[in-house]
Amino acid sequence: ERPAPDSLEEREAAIFEAERSMSSLHVAEVADHKFWETQPVGQLKPELDKRGPEGPIDDPMTVADVRQEGYALPDSFEWCSCDMNDAKTNEEVYELLDKNYVEDDDAMFRFCYSKEFLRWALQPPGYHMDWHLGVRVVGTGKLVAFISGVPARMVVNGKEIDLAEINFLCIHKKLRAKRLAPMLIREITRRVNLRGIWQAAYTAGVVLPKPIGTARYWHRSLNVKKLVEIGFTHLHARTTMSRTIKLFKLEPKPATPGIRPMVDADVPKVTALMNAYLRKFAVAPHFTEEEVKHHLSVREGVVYSYVVEDPDAPGSITDFVSFYSLPSTVIQGQGGHDTLRAAYSYYNVPAKTDIKQLMEDALILAKSKDFDVFNALDLMENARFLKDLKFGIGDGNLRYYLYNWRLNDVVEP
Repeated sequence: ERPAPDSLEEREAAIFEAERSMSSLHVAEVADHKFWETQPVGQLKPELDKRGPEGPIDDPMTVADVRQEGYALPDSFEWCSCDMNDAKTNEEVYELLDKNYVEDDDAMFRFCYSKEFLRWALQPPGYHMDWHLGVRVVGTGKLVAFISGVPARMVVNGKEIDLAEINFLCIHKKLRAKRLAPMLIREITRRVNLRGIWQAAYTAGVVLPKPIGTARYWHRSLNVKKLVEIGFTHLHARTTMSRTIKLFKLEPKPATPGIRPMVDADVPKVTALMNAYLRKFAVAPHFTEEEVKHHLSVREGVVYSYVVEDPDAPGSITDFVSFYSLPSTVIQGQGGHDTLRAAYSYYNVPAKTDIKQLMEDALILAKSKDFDVFNALDLMENARFLKDLKFGIGDGNLRYYLYNWRLNDVVEP
């Protein structure tokens, strides 16, 4: 049996290694490159890689060219579309993910997407219920597999693309040998194509053909005492609890003048601020005001967003910071706790305020919301604050992929 990690960094690295797979496609069962070598994606083998100008890899198609009927499943299974507004279906998707998605190697923590989080993630403006794809057992109706797509607009090297963001690929543990994952990917591709969308974006912790870029998770302890009590971490041999708590201590209140929760009236200015900022990067989403309102409006227990309103110019929004909630179940209830509360850095726009100060305020705000740990990727401008704010580096990478879109150069985070 693998010995338990004996330091804060090692325990956090173990759990966050699992988190990377949880973040979207859990593709351990489709890591066979033979499947991906049949798909319109960048290839790792030079002889398979279709060179050409940046843009679609496949030859142009129309909706009329798309297969109209669903792909065949084994006789005991059938496709379904999952209506997340239906309480029973929402519960079924929640239960499937809760019991069959990623947990850490020691089976101490399992990620727990709340039902409210799932509705938020799966129902952005313009979502399609038929892109919430499930597999049920014929006869019993039991939901045993799921994959989702949501519509998005991405700007890739200056060109706007309408695409599907693919997420939440999950298959019941007892059915991992049935090769359902490639079937799910083919069927969700067909359903996306039927709406005239030919590209997709997804992430994975493993190397598949072929990443367009790579980032790494970093994590910052907020509640060291609880992390020790639940076995998430252990104190160093030559340190004490009080000394460790002091090391990670934060100020009681944010330092930036004018920082406050975002409200609906801020949406137009936040949309303009964020879209202008995101154009600095080679690959980034483009948001409508309706999408910003959906994705970034404060939802208790799901997403928290804050603006900086200039005290010298009331109504002027100069900066923005946000994070979302993704807790883990403490499986064995160690230390009398049943939940590990993790905050994830979301969209941040440092303009007038230095990013280090803005993110230190985010840590303080997350701590005030009783989060235990704060996570961030080393993309965009995040490398400027991670070490100074006492984030610890994770031990693996999150890889980004585009489906049916050729990029000739790897994108820097």
